[in-house]
Amino acid sequence: MLSRIAESLYWIGRYVERAEDTARILDVHLQRILADPWTDEDQACRSLLGVMGMPMEEEQLTSAQVIGLLGLDEHSPSSVVGALAAARENARGARETVSSEMWECLNSTWHGLPSARRRVEQQGVHAFFRWVRERCAVMAGLTDATMSRDEGWLFLVLGRSIERVDMTARLLRTHERAGGSIPSWLTLLRSSGAWETFLRTYRGSLDDRHAAEFLLLDRLFPRSVFAALSTAESCLTDLEPDPGRAGVATDAQRIVGRARTNLEFRGADELIDDLSAVLSSLEHTCSQVNDAVSRRYFRQTTAVNWVKGAVA
Repeated sequence: MLSRIAESLYWIGRYVERAEDTARILDVHLQRILADPWTDEDQACRSLLGVMGMPMEEEQLTSAQVIGLLGLDEHSPSSVVGALAAARENARGARETVSSEMWECLNSTWHGLPSARRRVEQQGVHAFFRWVRERCAVMAGLTDATMSRDEGWLFLVLGRSIERVDMTARLLRTHERAGGSIPSWLTLLRSSGAWETFLRTYRGSLDDRHAAEFLLLDRLFPRSVFAALSTAESCLTDLEPDPGRAGVATDAQRIVGRARTNLEFRGADELIDDLSAVLSSLEHTCSQVNDAVSRRYFRQTTAVNWVKGAVA
């Protein structure tokens, strides 16, 4: 496969996942402010932008500004709208590889963004976030249903999995900065689409240990960090079917495998006690993996750096 096509598919996976997860994180942010009238809006907004790698120097921040920056800024691939536009642009450059249904989904989503922004004004941001999640879910379903399990599919799923690890870690950081309360876990599980599955798994028991264990370590829930790392590791293994006689074949496999092992053999209580360091390590891992994948398979590109207003 041409490196140009592989790179486009990898970034389609990342951008679609980024759009969905950013919408989920913004939804958590707004629910937190609405649920607790005593929340300092300025501090909550600064905390969220810090989690997303976009610290701001303005004297006073509001949720409307955050929604504009992370939701509706069409020029920033860090935002929901910008990520969807970037996914569509990458798909346009890989039309011969993606299915016609995938292209039509991304293209119609892109054409629907202006009306979606009007929906924000008329119905509120929650309707817009729900629409984004639905469109991303359609795209994920079409990817799994219409692409052959060849190298192209592996690169797209690899990108999606790496982005999911990074964004789930950032979502968990919103909980950490909210003070780690039980209502915060409840909101977090709902925003991850994990609430009903969590209740069935733990029979209604909601505490810090169970919630952290589910979102970080669960093997069966596809949005957990461990499941996403395992999927990424499987994709990298399939891309390098002959590892040789010693160790693994690539730096990317080594980095992902080390991160997965670090989670797999730690207890939930230990993870909670060291949650901040664990989340920082996961974010650093995603940047390292991106850099290693780029060096191995693509034209020379830099790692994803979360900076003010954009991803460099």
